[in-house]
Amino acid sequence: MKKKAMIAIFTISATVAMLTGCSSGGATKSDDSFSTKAQGAMTAWGFNNTDDVGKARLAHAEKAIPDVTITMDQTAFDAQKFTTRVASGNVPDVVQMDANFVATYAAQGLIMPLDACYSAHKVDGKERYYESVIDAVSYNDHVWAVPQFYQPPAIILNKRVMDAAGVTNADINTSKPDALIAAAKKMYQANGGIPTRLGFDPVATGQTELWILGNGGQLIDDSGKPTLDNPDNQKGLQLLKDIYDAQGGYAKAKSFSDTFDTFGKDNQFVKDQVGAQVDNQWYVNVLTPYVDGVEIDAVPFYGADGQPFTVAGGSAFVIPAGAKNKDAACAWALDLTSLDSWKAAGAARADTVSKTPGAVFTGLFTGSPEADKVIRETYVKPSGNEGFDKTIATFYDIVSHGKSIGTSPVGQQVKSELQNALQAVLLGSKTPEKALADAQDQVMRAYDKAQKDNGK
Repeated sequence: MKKKAMIAIFTISATVAMLTGCSSGGATKSDDSFSTKAQGAMTAWGFNNTDDVGKARLAHAEKAIPDVTITMDQTAFDAQKFTTRVASGNVPDVVQMDANFVATYAAQGLIMPLDACYSAHKVDGKERYYESVIDAVSYNDHVWAVPQFYQPPAIILNKRVMDAAGVTNADINTSKPDALIAAAKKMYQANGGIPTRLGFDPVATGQTELWILGNGGQLIDDSGKPTLDNPDNQKGLQLLKDIYDAQGGYAKAKSFSDTFDTFGKDNQFVKDQVGAQVDNQWYVNVLTPYVDGVEIDAVPFYGADGQPFTVAGGSAFVIPAGAKNKDAACAWALDLTSLDSWKAAGAARADTVSKTPGAVFTGLFTGSPEADKVIRETYVKPSGNEGFDKTIATFYDIVSHGKSIGTSPVGQQVKSELQNALQAVLLGSKTPEKALADAQDQVMRAYDKAQKDNGK
């Protein structure tokens, strides 16, 4: 599921074109008030590939709102299908989607503001969720979604490779580019100019926002206006280019990393194909079946100021404009992200781990600081593998240091044009300044159109 989610986030050009072509005129006018009277039939879409954690939460919600009959469409969210359904008036009552979509749909009037939903259930979003997480679903002074999960990125270290090259944890410090690149060079290996090991894999296309914001950049201002041409954004792109240039260049490095058996028994840590790599927290779960075949540790991604830094991201529940049972949808979404629901999920995952020889409970990163704390204290115990335990602890240490990239009616266009700029810089066809200026020109056309379509 997570692999598909990552692909969906960054393969978005067609989706972006579709989103910008849809204005608020296709949405149904909604009553934005909410009550706590949850009953009747309710439809939900997007809660796909449900694992033990998801099943436990669904069971909890079923008991919490027993007067609601829920029909689930567990297919993956599809942007084109969603806008078509909203335009036709045939919409689910609640939809799970990537949080990056939320502001775009909010600006178009395709989803409902949920301030009254939170208020009716006496839930304070800034208390229940990390600030960066609730900020990621807020736009124009309203909250538009119920967030869930928060997978912070950090740097997983391959200690076997590092030790052999004489590289220490302190050398893998993103706030000290010269030392970082020197360490990458020590661990890098090639055969005939073709990489056989990346000393440091920055995962540029998957973690672009982390490198931009972590180096003092800004992609979207407080008003929702894109700021891709902010001069500080050049620093992150240039650093990424320097890292790849030190390891054979981006084209060769990317071709090599594309061969990784990322989710399999011959993954890049088992095969010593990387010395260190930027990864989201969920990747620790991928490595747990191979605990005997890897030697890992982790360090935070450090911002330019030398402090731990990470970027918030995850999925969220929205209620479409025209939903027929918004009160049930509100109660259901809030229950799925309640402390008791996450406790049930933690117990389910702990039970799964206990029945799997050698399995490690790596934690649940829920988007809620209270739930994270309770689950960690209750279920995350020493595994007997110091490296895994330190890696798990690192992700817990950084989760409170998250920052939202900002919300905009053209948030998806921002991500798309940022990827175009990144590719141009890494392949050497444009300077960071030129690439970002061109990207800003493109995204501002979409932004100006969105403002016009929404009467601003």
